[in-house]
Amino acid sequence: MDFVHHMAASDNAGIRDGAVSADTSSKAEVPLPPLGGLGFLRWVWRQLTSMKTALILLFLLAIASIPGSILPQQGNDPLKVKEWIADSPTIGAILQSLGFFDVFAAPWFAAVYLLLFMSLIGCVIPRTRQHWRAMLAPPPAAPRNLERFGGTVTVGVPAQGEGDAALAEASAYLRRHRWRVVEGPAEGEPGPRWVAAEKGYLRETGNLVFHVALLFILASVAIGGLFGWKGNVIVKEGGGFANTVTQYDAWGGGRLVNAEAMTPFSFSLDSFDVDFEREGSQRGAPKFFEAKVTSREEPGAPAQQSIIEVNAPLEVDRAKVFLVGHGYAPHFIVKDSTGKVVFDDAVVFLPQDGNFTSTGVVKIPDAEPQLGLRGLFLPTVAIDEIKGGLSVFPAPDDPVMFLSAWTGDLGLDSGVPQSVYRLDSESMTQIGLASLRPGQVWEWPDGTGSMMFTGFDRWASFQIAYDPGKEAALVSATLAIIGLMLSLFVRRRRIWVKAIAPVGASPGAVQVAGITRSSSLDDIDLGSLTDDINAVVRAMADGIGGASAEVRMNSNESTTKEQT
Repeated sequence: MDFVHHMAASDNAGIRDGAVSADTSSKAEVPLPPLGGLGFLRWVWRQLTSMKTALILLFLLAIASIPGSILPQQGNDPLKVKEWIADSPTIGAILQSLGFFDVFAAPWFAAVYLLLFMSLIGCVIPRTRQHWRAMLAPPPAAPRNLERFGGTVTVGVPAQGEGDAALAEASAYLRRHRWRVVEGPAEGEPGPRWVAAEKGYLRETGNLVFHVALLFILASVAIGGLFGWKGNVIVKEGGGFANTVTQYDAWGGGRLVNAEAMTPFSFSLDSFDVDFEREGSQRGAPKFFEAKVTSREEPGAPAQQSIIEVNAPLEVDRAKVFLVGHGYAPHFIVKDSTGKVVFDDAVVFLPQDGNFTSTGVVKIPDAEPQLGLRGLFLPTVAIDEIKGGLSVFPAPDDPVMFLSAWTGDLGLDSGVPQSVYRLDSESMTQIGLASLRPGQVWEWPDGTGSMMFTGFDRWASFQIAYDPGKEAALVSATLAIIGLMLSLFVRRRRIWVKAIAPVGASPGAVQVAGITRSSSLDDIDLGSLTDDINAVVRAMADGIGGASAEVRMNSNESTTKEQT
């Protein structure tokens, strides 16, 4: 408003005694009063708390969240972040400097988040006060001329005293149907009698509930982001997991999380069962997969047997263990050139398609010389002349392992972190290729060593998460939906019933009119009350004798008459 006054003063500076000087250069310069620090802050607050600004900030928050969904994030998978930057060093360095690999902890994301929070608070508080005053205020008195409203109905009351009865019937009907009703005029005031009724306050209430729920959703997400944590781990059959950061394959926690104070639960994967569809269009899709685990809430606590399935997690002290994936872990026994067993374990291979064509590597730094293996595991093998070996079904009906063996420096002593699923063969020499079925042995040339493919185990991938804000976010989201439905489907409306001739005289008449209002208390929509008005008219007509009441429908277009 200060700016408007300034502009008005500037525009009127050249107006003197009704005449405007043609020479703009001769206009007297009127100094503008300084806005001042308080005035500037007031203007900034008004801009921030406008609905337009809130919508812009909400849109910006959605845009700012996109990189966090597309790019790997430091808190969830730091190894993938390093690989992404290594593959694209120029773009990666720029994105890293801008915080795109840690979006939800970036200062610019926090700034948008906090500004949106403040904007919603500034929108909700004034509207709540205004709505509270509107709910406490009585419906306004009937206007002087009801015929200006579209759809006004006039009810004739020819008998003496029936005007009072008509108004009483209208008032009783409206009260029964939960309208807020006021009758007038007050005792001693002049003018015809009237009844004013209003309904639909839940529209604005729903609107406010929606915005308050949105605030609570933002607060719940913030609480979860600050105090929550989650991580991923792969566990082989027969293996176990303890809830410490070092046990996770990838872990991410909020800024205020104390990693040493996490719940000290543990579990072991006893067995993993899976079955696949073998017929029809769903061939190869899993019928079910479940992990049978033994868990303990803390060291020394009694063991508990549980089954973890999709959408049926294991819950331990508000932390949930979700089953998110599974695969094969081929088992190898490797001997070096001296005949010593240097490796005897199952290795996790990662599936690459729906038929569980899986790839993985084996690194054996204790062998002399160091050994590395690249493998391709096919649960149900088929040989294609063009594509070579491939899997045609995810179940292990005919498993085959394709391997390449390498000797040389694995690069593990360089200090540079490596992925356990990649073999850096830059400083190594390939010594052979082979395909093995379970139980077969591969002898390497020149006495380098040998390897036996003994079979495979299964592994399961678990996501373990603790989110202290999820319950509040769920309740808030439910309230937001309820509030949105109320604001969309409830109509704010008013009805007036007014005697237009002296009550007690004959003939007399009563008029019924109404308006509907939008969610804004300043926007008025005429009409749209036909059903409510007709119901009030029927109640009055029935109460005063029905057949004796003449009803005239007044509209902006025409007037019709009918006998009730």
